[in-house]
Parts: sequence; structure tokens; C-alpha cells
Amino acid sequence: MALLNPAGAAPAAPDGGASPGPRVLLSAHEDRLDSVLALGRVAAHLGDLRRTGRHDVEPPPVAALVCDDVAATGRLLELGVPVVHLESGPPGPPGGEAPPGRALVRVHRPGWLPLPGPPARGARPTGVIAPRRTGRSRSRSGALLMLSLWHVPEAEAGAFASGALRELAAAALHRTGSCTVVADTGLGLVRSALAEQPDVRVLRAAETDADALHADAAVFLASPVLGALALAQARRAPLALLPPLGAAQRALAGQVGEVLPLPSAGDPEDPGLWEPAAPAGPWHLLDPALDDLRGAQRVARTLRQLALAPL
Repeated sequence: MALLNPAGAAPAAPDGGASPGPRVLLSAHEDRLDSVLALGRVAAHLGDLRRTGRHDVEPPPVAALVCDDVAATGRLLELGVPVVHLESGPPGPPGGEAPPGRALVRVHRPGWLPLPGPPARGARPTGVIAPRRTGRSRSRSGALLMLSLWHVPEAEAGAFASGALRELAAAALHRTGSCTVVADTGLGLVRSALAEQPDVRVLRAAETDADALHADAAVFLASPVLGALALAQARRAPLALLPPLGAAQRALAGQVGEVLPLPSAGDPEDPGLWEPAAPAGPWHLLDPALDDLRGAQRVARTLRQLALAPL
């Protein structure tokens, strides 16, 4: 369980500091891209609430936001801390634990992308968890590859890193002049695969502001995960999907493909990949009634309500 404080969010005040407002705990799975992105985006809407990553201090936090970590949610509830439990993306392997019933469960799901099944009892879909800053730099350059290897079998991840990823990174350098890879886990594997391309930056998602990097990038390639889809949708930016890895990504890619014609980043020699024909992407095809970008605000508001008027 760890506190994340992306550059786009207001800095966390030290425990016991003079900053006004109650203290809340923020926690996410650092090895899951969706989880990291969602926590940072919600944190940007918490205003004067003090933030901590520790649950062993006195007095305990008055409320907590936990992204995906069911065990952390359970421990905090046992300590008497009310919890907003956010499911940031598609569920993991079948048979995983469900969050305790005492938590307020929120589910990240765009309105245009129906849930694959009914939400758990008491869970509430919250709409797109978008970045607070939706503008992009006018002088965009280079390529950003946002890669999720969360729950991807090791053999499949290794084959992708040494094959398609290496080819895409080389093409990105050649076509755009620079390439940054942001990955959630498997950093050793990724760096090893790209060792012969020292000009490619490889960054850990939990330690960087991926949303800010996207604002400055001209080309965006990403694993089919909700956090990346939300980023492109909010900024009306082109997005090409990396080949899906693992069962969860394949399922989500299939669902997205039934609604939006997003291009695939399967062929690094495709010139359209590096100079998209539609600068704004396909987002204009969405029903305006389902194009809701206020998910982060809703989750933040629920956490603020818990912090200011605990149940």
C-alpha cells in the first residue's frame, strides 16, 4: 500500500503539518497502470484535504481512497477507517477477492462502454476518470508508449518486449525523433529488451506523471486499458492500441472495438501510425449523453463527504 503523488496533483502535506483540512489516506496498486492513473486523477480534485500513505499513525486518517487493493481496504475497515474502494479497470483473474461490503465501491467505466456484467452489489459505475488538465502542448513532439504488463503471463510479456515493442520503439525514434515508454511492471524486462536503443526513455508509471507526458507527445500508443482510453478521450487525441496482452486486455479490446474504430499499433511500418489522418481521433462518434468525463470529480466528492462527515 503506497501513497502516490503525481506531479499533476497538489503536494501532500506532511503528517501533522499545518495544512488545513482532515487527513485522508490514498493507496493504489503501484504495479497496475489503471490504478496509478486513477489515483492521481482523483487526488487532483481533493483540494485542501491532507494526504498520507501511512495507516499506522495516530490519529488515523478520517477516510481513505483505495484503488483496487482489496487487502488494504479490508485492513483499513478493520481499523475503523471508512473507505472509498475504486475499481480502476477490468477485473483481474477469476476468483479474485471482492471488496468488503462496508466499503463504498466505485467502478471506473465509460458510459459508452457497457459493463461486461452487472456490478457487484452496492458498486456504482462512476464514468470516465479523466485527467484534470485536458489541454495539450502546441509544440508536441515524440512518441509516448504507455504499456501495461499487469497480470500478463511472463512468456507473453517477454515475447512482446523482445519483438513488437522493440520494433515500435525503433520506428518511433526514426519517425518522431524521440520515444518514451511508461510501464507499470516488468521494468527489467522492458529495459533489457530496449537496451540496444539507449535513446528510448523507460519510466515506471508509479514514479512519473504519465498524463503530463501525454500532453507533450505527438503520438500516443497504449495498451488497451481504461486509464489510457480515458486520457485520449478527455483530450480528443488520437490513440493507437498496442497489441493486447493477457486475458483482461484482450477482452477490453474486443469490447472497445465494437464501439470505436481505434487503429492498431501492430505494424510499425504503417506511416499512418506516426502521422494520424484524424488528428482528433474517433471520439466525435460518441453519443454526447454518454461522453461523461466527471468520474474523478465524483470519486473525490465521495471521499470528501466521508472525510468531512464520516459515516
